[in-house]
Amino acid sequence: MVFDHLTYSVFQPVRDSVYHWFDPGQYGVFVFFLVSGYIVPASLERRGSVRGFWVSRAFRLYPLYLFALSAMVVLWASGLGSLSGMDSNAVTSSFADVFMLQSVLWAPTVPNVVWSLAYEMVFYLMITALFLAGEHRRSGRHALVFAAAAVGLGGVFVPGFLSHQLLSPGVVVAITDSLVLAGLVLMLAGRGRTRTAGAVLAAATGLLLIILNSGFAAPWETFTIFALMFTGTMLYRAEAGQFPWRRALYVAVLVFGLTLIAVQWHESPLAENLVTIRRTFNSLEFAGLTFAVAMLCRHKKVPRALAWLGLVSYSVYLLHPVLIKAYASVPWMRNQNFMPTELFLVAVFVTVLLVCCALTHRYIEAPMQRVGRRVAGRLDARFGPDVLRSGRRRPDPAAGTPADELAACR
Repeated sequence: MVFDHLTYSVFQPVRDSVYHWFDPGQYGVFVFFLVSGYIVPASLERRGSVRGFWVSRAFRLYPLYLFALSAMVVLWASGLGSLSGMDSNAVTSSFADVFMLQSVLWAPTVPNVVWSLAYEMVFYLMITALFLAGEHRRSGRHALVFAAAAVGLGGVFVPGFLSHQLLSPGVVVAITDSLVLAGLVLMLAGRGRTRTAGAVLAAATGLLLIILNSGFAAPWETFTIFALMFTGTMLYRAEAGQFPWRRALYVAVLVFGLTLIAVQWHESPLAENLVTIRRTFNSLEFAGLTFAVAMLCRHKKVPRALAWLGLVSYSVYLLHPVLIKAYASVPWMRNQNFMPTELFLVAVFVTVLLVCCALTHRYIEAPMQRVGRRVAGRLDARFGPDVLRSGRRRPDPAAGTPADELAACR
């Protein structure tokens, strides 16, 4: 992802050659969602606490996001870089950011990479609803449904239908925030069927919004993203002994087969040539191979450097667009053509980025996660443990698996 965004400023010949065959940005997105699908359900099911899960998600995501957003505003105010969507309605944009659904509410995405957080947020809502309804173990079925939808419905929906054809952006934001908030309140404060109904309301609102109103990802891509996340979840269940490995492999192959068909079918009318189809096809294919290799190596010891990169990955995700804005705003760094000079500048950029990520992880991410755990503990002490009764929740055999360990980092 860093390569994708940084090479708009450097390594232009390299970028042109790579993108003729392969889209690193799209590849990174597909791998990211596969990993999220594998890890996030472990975080929810290990605790068995919906309230604890959402408290941890809030303290995991929002503090660093607000820091990155503030940094972008400071750069813009200093004359370094620009902010997209500055001409949009400030009130509408602010409310669109509340649940990180701005990219599917047609509001500015600052930093630009946060469009993918909408998919993460809707996935969180869906797995919570499935967990409360007792349907969370059928991940293979969910993956196949979304993969089939990528083929059959990937060219049906019109981007921005709700905000630009049926209603107005402000009305869609108001309706979405109201329904998601009502669902979350019922889910976190209710009991029994009430909380399940609240979770379903929030999840259905998010899913319908992202299918009918998305603009950053094509409709087939939206369905593919959810198919990949549920495929990751299915593989987590196979690892935990909750799903037969042989069936999981069959389903994974079928899901990737369907999504590759969707790439060829729904990209071609827009691409008008084979280059876009080929690089998207290769990106999805390599994402699957990368995840497969990672699964094969899951019991091997991870080098400390790679483990640390995984630890600060959220900082890398949010901070690299901020630094790229600053980098691209320095006049003498633009349009470099001398390769050794560009290599040196990129090395400096990566070093600065990793130092900044180390600092934000140490002073923002880690402390806020500790605060989140304390808040969850106090809520449990005040209102009682928010854990499903033993009759509803079976023991999770995934404790101690790689997914469990990764979930603790997320």
